[in-house]
Amino acid sequence: MILKRICILGGTGFVGKTLANRLNKDGYQLRVLTRNREQRRDDLIVLPSVELIEADIHDQEQLNTRLAGCDAVINLVGILNEKGRDGSGFRRAHVELTGKIIQACSANAIVRLLYMSALNADAVNGPSHYLRTKGEAEDRVHQAAGIRATSFRPSVIFGPRDRFFNRFAALLKMTPMFFPLACAGTRFAPVFVEDVAEAMARTLTDPDSYGRRFTLVGPKTYTLQQLVQYTAQCLGINRTVIPLPALLARLQAALFDFVPGKPFSTDNYLSATIDSISDHNDLRTLGINPTPVAAVVPQYLGRRYQRAYNNDRRRFAGRRHI
Repeated sequence: MILKRICILGGTGFVGKTLANRLNKDGYQLRVLTRNREQRRDDLIVLPSVELIEADIHDQEQLNTRLAGCDAVINLVGILNEKGRDGSGFRRAHVELTGKIIQACSANAIVRLLYMSALNADAVNGPSHYLRTKGEAEDRVHQAAGIRATSFRPSVIFGPRDRFFNRFAALLKMTPMFFPLACAGTRFAPVFVEDVAEAMARTLTDPDSYGRRFTLVGPKTYTLQQLVQYTAQCLGINRTVIPLPALLARLQAALFDFVPGKPFSTDNYLSATIDSISDHNDLRTLGINPTPVAAVVPQYLGRRYQRAYNNDRRRFAGRRHI
């Protein structure tokens, strides 16, 4: 299959920007759809192959139009939380949008579709709205007539702009001395964002990947408590992590449901009730050596700590001269 122009939905996000940079190296023409072109242009507009187009991807007519002339579509759209609590936000972002993308592919005779799912995604048995809707969307992609689909099921993804280590770093900075942690014993196998992008790039034109669901995990398993403690270590701060029993963890999640921005939610709690690990790693199947957390995380969290430390020193110096 010869592919020249690829449309990326979710291309302005954490994984999307990394993937766009990776595919740019292979010479593809990239079309990235975004709700607000001016707000998202800085990181992607410098890539000569990227066409950044403003569009409402939930509008079927606009989606049909924007996919015209493309040879493949990559759907990276996903949300970790919704505004409400009934699952409708997850369903709209994951299931309904995926259905519209399939229709737009059909309308434009596009047969190649890559989908970003999640480890533990399961339309029937997923414990959270997030995992159930991700699983349902993944199934839709693979069941779509005339579509050569490949899906990717990563554990938590890390990298300089991730929403995992950086989120815990921000929470740790705001929490003095003690850090209460829900689901502290849940295990994760964090996978590097550039490894995920490499896996997608290698499978894009590979017929052997059609119909396959790739599990992507890092080389080492950690409990959530170990990851949070490691984050504090990288920041150079001392915090005592206190594992919460299930009842208190559920209560904490319920309270955070009403906090603006939802740093934690009931749905997050339910997702974290099962381990995000796997004995099988398709990164190795694809010839990719998984990058360990220790090779990357200290670099960006350490820089963050150093910036905060320098800012504190400047503020202190300013007060001394008043």
